Amino acid sequence: MSDVRRIQLLTPRLANQIAAGEVVERPASVIKELLENCLDAGAKRIDIEVEQGGVKLLRVRDDGSGIPAEDLPLALARHATSKIRELEDLERVMSLGFRGEALASISSVSRLTLTSRTADAEQAWQVEVEGRDMESTVKPAAHPVGTSIEVRDLFFNTPARRKFLRAEKTEFDHLQEVIKRLALARFDVAFHLRHNGKTILSLHEAKDEASRARRVGAVCSSGFLEQAMPIEVERNGLHLWGWVGLPTFSRSQPDLQYFYVNGRMVRDKLVAHAVRQAYRDVLYNGRHPTFVLFFEVDPAVVDVNVHPTKHEVRFRDSRMVHDFLYGTLHRALAEVRPDDQLAPPGATTLTVPRPTGAEAGEFGPQGEMRLSETVLEAPAAARAWQPGPVSGSSGSGGGGGYGYQPNRPEMPPIQEAQGAYKAYFAPLPEQAPQALPESSQDVPPLGYALAQLKGIYILAENAHGLVLVDMHAAHERITYERLKTAMASEGLRGQPLLVPESVAVSEREADCAEEHGEWFSRLGFELQRLGPETLAIRQIPALLKQAEATQLVRDVLADLLEYGTSDRIQAHLNELLGTMACHGAVRANRRLTVPEMNGLLRDMEVTERSGQCNHGRPTWTQLGLDELDKLFLRGR
Repeated sequence: MSDVRRIQLLTPRLANQIAAGEVVERPASVIKELLENCLDAGAKRIDIEVEQGGVKLLRVRDDGSGIPAEDLPLALARHATSKIRELEDLERVMSLGFRGEALASISSVSRLTLTSRTADAEQAWQVEVEGRDMESTVKPAAHPVGTSIEVRDLFFNTPARRKFLRAEKTEFDHLQEVIKRLALARFDVAFHLRHNGKTILSLHEAKDEASRARRVGAVCSSGFLEQAMPIEVERNGLHLWGWVGLPTFSRSQPDLQYFYVNGRMVRDKLVAHAVRQAYRDVLYNGRHPTFVLFFEVDPAVVDVNVHPTKHEVRFRDSRMVHDFLYGTLHRALAEVRPDDQLAPPGATTLTVPRPTGAEAGEFGPQGEMRLSETVLEAPAAARAWQPGPVSGSSGSGGGGGYGYQPNRPEMPPIQEAQGAYKAYFAPLPEQAPQALPESSQDVPPLGYALAQLKGIYILAENAHGLVLVDMHAAHERITYERLKTAMASEGLRGQPLLVPESVAVSEREADCAEEHGEWFSRLGFELQRLGPETLAIRQIPALLKQAEATQLVRDVLADLLEYGTSDRIQAHLNELLGTMACHGAVRANRRLTVPEMNGLLRDMEVTERSGQCNHGRPTWTQLGLDELDKLFLRGR
């Protein structure tokens, strides 16, 4: 008979090391747990010191409320926390940490020292734990009000885990990213980071809107702040605010996306889906949007206890949250107009005189060039061209002549030259493009057309400088938006199928199709349930007669089951309308008159999402006077 393995309790050390496998993946995981504890303790300043990417040393000091001496051993025990008292607290979690496992798990795989002092204590107390024996000893120490945690030699007793760590720079980059996320979550807290004795981050407390914007620029780059628009919407108890990057400021990877739910950084698939839908027809293929968004909702309607890393949340009414996020962002992107993307006019506008001459760094007065005297009135002998020597023998290899001597035209007679210059210096005709108004307030955002370049681009002048417009891309967007508006007003016409298509689905999907039957009808579909796991497609939208109806219905049902909504049908329709708009837009090398070009500019100023074509490419760009001056080194 084989030996029966008896059930026994795990030792505290082994239980904590098993828990550490979920909580402590790398130094970044440690710093996340420590910083969340600091924020939950009410800290206003946090100092972080790191050595060797966090493997050798992680030291975090805060000025929070501190831990009483009698609670210090409990702080390192498993399932011990001050943040949750009863079940009702778990249903309305407002703190960042609440599981009571972090410090116990960290101490089991490192050498941890915890020093803390409360405001009413005469002195600080310190507890030290090494992963080997897990026995803690409390002793007095010197420390201001607050808490310091020192984590040394991470994974010293689990060499297998240490082998999976990356290079020092990689580990520090992950650690720094965690600090940046929390720095964006709490503008009221100062963060200071040092690595190997060198200051990396120094973020002071941000109390007003300007300082909050500066912190966002310091964390996400100044380029993001320049290409982002602020947003704040509150409806039905849902509050969304933050910064949304313009479609032109997209990234090749989703590394500049920060979304917070009640101050907690999350990466939720429902949120990601809503954002992706909002950017669908304004983002270039394969690019990712950028945003820093804060979503505030009643804690009772969101569950944060669904994953050990606390990166995922679950909303009680996910459909409402999805529609709110999508609708808000979609509307915000649609309302962007060219004047919103232009910086407010600075000192170099039409209303402020620009320095010229010596003040602008130019050379002194040139005086008159006197073309008439030097060229037109000079004697013919003085104007005679003196051709250079030409090799006498074209076939010889001698070096006496020039290799190539172009045929220079003879100078024209004096009378013809004078007539040519008179015509050249004659005033321009009256129908020439008009000068801009004296006041910049009267100039449209995209200005007035000057000319057309190579039959592709429109050159226009506005209050800021030069505007370049891709006329095909701009007209494509204008046509596309008009087609969408027309389709929305006239509705979708259905096309009955001569032979209905049968679709095999699960019972859950069939129930979902019945539940959303009216919604399918509005989009031009007619579905009929033939059995527990069979649907029949009897009608499809007339515009989608070439589409794969069966696969489209399957994809839509999958979205409805997962997110409670789907825009796949609308996306297919929009794709078709986009193709129609592309074919109907003005083509390259089509010569436009000045009124036609100005008409296109005016249409761009009132059309939604006119900054991008249907494929996400930019339709126009601005070259300010400062940028033009740099090209020609003016003012240097």
